[in-house]
Order: sequence, then structure tokens, then C-alpha cells
Amino acid sequence: MSKARITLGRKGENLAADYLKQHGFSIVMRNYRQKTGEIDIIARDGDCLVFVEVKTRNSVQYGMPYEAVTPRKQMQISRTALDYLTRNKLADQAARFDIISILIKKDGKADIEHLPDCFEFCCKQ
Repeated sequence: MSKARITLGRKGENLAADYLKQHGFSIVMRNYRQKTGEIDIIARDGDCLVFVEVKTRNSVQYGMPYEAVTPRKQMQISRTALDYLTRNKLADQAARFDIISILIKKDGKADIEHLPDCFEFCCKQ
């Protein structure tokens, strides 16, 4: 992955974390990595644990950022979330999957779209 993409992704994750905090979420963890994949942000929204996928782009040439969260990516996030819940003995914890879609405009301002509860656990091959 290019340095520019890594920088853009980091910027998006920072913006997303700030956005979540401003909207009453508490950040539990960032960049949870396992063999199954990575979850950008794990947060709490009241009693609910929220697994957040952040997608950031600087143009819509290839579609909106949230469109990159394909069924395959959803499956990967689901597996990683199940791993997190199991390792932390949180199997009974209410949980959901959110996407934060960020479009960085040419003037440097960001359009942030929060898509709560946008997919379900899906771990089939």
C-alpha cells in the first residue's frame, strides 16, 4: 500500500474517532488486528459494542467510500469481531457493525457519513 493511501487512511480513522467521541461514543480500541483481519475502531454506544469500519477516499471516481465494504469485507470484519468477543468473554454483549464513510474534498474539508447497524454477523465462506 502506498504511503499516500496509508496517510489518507490514518487521517480518516482519526476523523472517525473524533466524530464518534463528539456523538457520545467511547473508544474502546483502535486497529484491532488478528489473523482474521482488522477492525478499525471498537467503540461503545451506551450498552452496545460497535465495530466500526472506516473508509476514506479523496474522490468518488471509484464510488463512495462505503461502497468498498463488500460482502467479503463484511465477512472478514464479522470473523474478527467474533474473535474479539470470544477472547474478551463478551459473547452475550449486544453488538453491531457501523461504517463511517469519509470523503476528503479538494479544499481539505471532510464529508463524514455515519451508517449505523449497516450489516449483520456473517461468517459463511
